[in-house]
Amino acid sequence: MKGLYQAAGWVLATLGSLSVCSGVIAFFPVFSSKLWFTGWSVWIACPIWNGALAITAGILLLLACKEWTQRYLWEASFTFVIVSIMGCPLHFAIALESALLGPYCFYSFSGTAGTNYLGYAVAFPFPYTQFPSICVDPPHYEEYHLTLQALDLCLSFALLCTSLTVFVKLSARLIRNGHINVSFNRGEQVLVPF
Repeated sequence: MKGLYQAAGWVLATLGSLSVCSGVIAFFPVFSSKLWFTGWSVWIACPIWNGALAITAGILLLLACKEWTQRYLWEASFTFVIVSIMGCPLHFAIALESALLGPYCFYSFSGTAGTNYLGYAVAFPFPYTQFPSICVDPPHYEEYHLTLQALDLCLSFALLCTSLTVFVKLSARLIRNGHINVSFNRGEQVLVPF
C-alpha cells in the first residue's frame, strides 16, 4: 500500500512539473525574443496553477509516506488531491478549446503586425491544414501551439487519473477507519493515535 502512495506522489510531482513547464514555455512562443509575442492568458495560466496543485499534492504524499508527521500530511494531501481533481477537467477543457480555436498568432493582413489574434479571425475549428504558414513570426507557430495543447490534454488526463486513484484510496480509508491517518510499519497498516 505504501508503494502505491509513493508512486502516485512521484507521478503527481513529475506530471505537475511538466505541466508548469508547458505553461511557462507557452508564455514565450517558440522561444521568440520579441516582446509582443509574449502574453498571459487562461490557456497559459491554467497549466501553471494546475501543475502547482499537482506538485503540492505529490510532495505531501511523499512526505506523508516518509512519516515525518503522521497526521496532518495525510489530511493536507487529501485536500490538495481533491483540489487537483477539480482543476484537471478545467485544464482539459481549456486545452481542448485552445486546440480547436487555433493559435493566437499575430497576423499582418492589415499591414501592421499585432493588430489582432488569428484564433478569433478564422472559423471554428481552426483549419490547421489550410494555413500551414499563416504565422509569419515566429515560424511554425501552428505546430508549436498544437503540440503544446496536445501535451496539456495528455497531462491533464493523466493528472486526473492519478488524483482520482489517490482520492479513491484515501476515501476508502476514511470510510473504513473514520480517518485517513495511517502509519506503515514493516509492511503492515497500523492506526496512528491522535
